[in-house]
Amino acid sequence: MFDSNLHIKTVTRIILAIFLMVLLSPKTGVAQNREIVAKKGDGIYRVLTDNGYSYSKYLNEFIELNKTKLGKDNTLIIGRKYKLPSKSGKVKTTTSKKTVGKTVHYDIFGKKYADVEIKSSELKGATYYLMAGHGGPDPGAIGSYNGKQLCEDEYAYDVIIRLARDLIEKGATVYMITRDKNDGIRDESILKPDHDEVCYPNLTIPLNHIKRLRQRTNAVNKLYSKNKKGFNRLIVIHVDSRSRGENIDVFFYHDKRSKTGKKAATILQNTFQKKYNEHQPGRGYKGTVSTRNLYVVRNTYPVTVYIELANINHRRDVKRLIVTDNRQAVANWLTQGLVLDYKTNK
Repeated sequence: MFDSNLHIKTVTRIILAIFLMVLLSPKTGVAQNREIVAKKGDGIYRVLTDNGYSYSKYLNEFIELNKTKLGKDNTLIIGRKYKLPSKSGKVKTTTSKKTVGKTVHYDIFGKKYADVEIKSSELKGATYYLMAGHGGPDPGAIGSYNGKQLCEDEYAYDVIIRLARDLIEKGATVYMITRDKNDGIRDESILKPDHDEVCYPNLTIPLNHIKRLRQRTNAVNKLYSKNKKGFNRLIVIHVDSRSRGENIDVFFYHDKRSKTGKKAATILQNTFQKKYNEHQPGRGYKGTVSTRNLYVVRNTYPVTVYIELANINHRRDVKRLIVTDNRQAVANWLTQGLVLDYKTNK
């Protein structure tokens, strides 16, 4: 005789087993990681940017995906397959998981300085957009020292990339708007000029002045739109060109509409004043804070401080640029001022 109850129990077990198989089996339809084969001359920067990825956002994820396949100092090995990050999930910046004591690798700082130890969380939650003046086809102001050519874009970049590293050490999120993939931090006195700088994330810098400024402004504003709920600052660094007899100190500009910009610039100025009094008592410091109707200053969304480092034509000013320790000191003093700015505005 047919047992209907047994039949129902059997069918129920089969349905339950199928449900568990579906529940526990690996999900299909999840975006798979694309793979590329490393070619001669490939590095992480080239592979990411050539495939439409932001280097700063996807560097850590790429390294994590391929950590068993990378060579020394995270180099790519020719002929080896590497997975590209998935863009389907939440995008994380290179500085999103920094914890005190952790070391993070950034190729953009160059081989000697690529490994950055996170030394504090003083700037955790702060986002900085760092823009060195000129670059690409435009070297900016040109001076000379002992018969050697000095280009504004190279020295502004070396100071600002040192500033980037200092800020990251203190837990900040940093975006380099002007970028040079192979210069890194350089310790030479005479910095060799080149023309391969790009605008974030990897845009060719136009020669036309207005197009160049618009390109950089757009890059900053797009990034800011994703981070505007937090603490944001744009720092722009240039080197001035004046008559040979005009000695100037580091000075600061801000947007005339921004009280917060004026406050930030004044904090930086005061920091330099204190540092000069500490290290060169009696020297005096004449760096100023003022407004100026500059395209980037008035058109970017974050609070902006625009900095002029020196007169590239004045022999004593030039030493602020060509002496490596001086470039690092400027970056360190800017960092100290920016920490105070952050703490008084949180």
